[in-house]
Amino acid sequence: MKRGYIILIVLVLLIGVAIAAGAMILHNGLSARATPTALEAFFAQNAHRLSIPSNARGMHNPMPASEENLNHAREHFADHCSSCHGNDGGGDTMYGKGLYPKPPDLRQSRTQNLSDGELFWIIENGVRFTGMPAFGGADEHNNGEDSWKLVRFIRHLPHLTAEERMEMERYNPKGPEDREEEQREEEFLIGGTPQPKTEPTHHH
Repeated sequence: MKRGYIILIVLVLLIGVAIAAGAMILHNGLSARATPTALEAFFAQNAHRLSIPSNARGMHNPMPASEENLNHAREHFADHCSSCHGNDGGGDTMYGKGLYPKPPDLRQSRTQNLSDGELFWIIENGVRFTGMPAFGGADEHNNGEDSWKLVRFIRHLPHLTAEERMEMERYNPKGPEDREEEQREEEFLIGGTPQPKTEPTHHH
């Protein structure tokens, strides 16, 4: 009888914890605008570390920290990663702000304390239930070289210079309006008559 009473108390406590956790998670409904609670952040961070295979943590970066590799990774990051992470890795972008959870600041210890192998694994495999996609396997002949170079660049992010950030802007993805403006500037520079800016057509 006493044992059954203890089990009942434990079940009630577990149900209470589950309800409280659910209420915390859904404190702003299912909106991606919400800020994760401290409890969510704690569980997400630890679950994230546990999800990375132990053999990945000890992997060695085969790409040397050369200027050529760093330049290549900087251009790659600007073209493929900056939409969410920003050129400086801070995650303060339109897309980054709209994700749940928000992208981590890659310059901070939460990322920088990960091993090279852990960073490589995340880039290659992505992170479930976040906006981080898996980039591995896109090029069978690459053997993960681009990802390893990106690891080198992530290590460099805390020391990124203003000149490097400005250089990266050349490789940032451009929308239709940016391309149209560039075309108009090019036509002007070669002596042509730039076409007037077209207004977007709205359909009702």
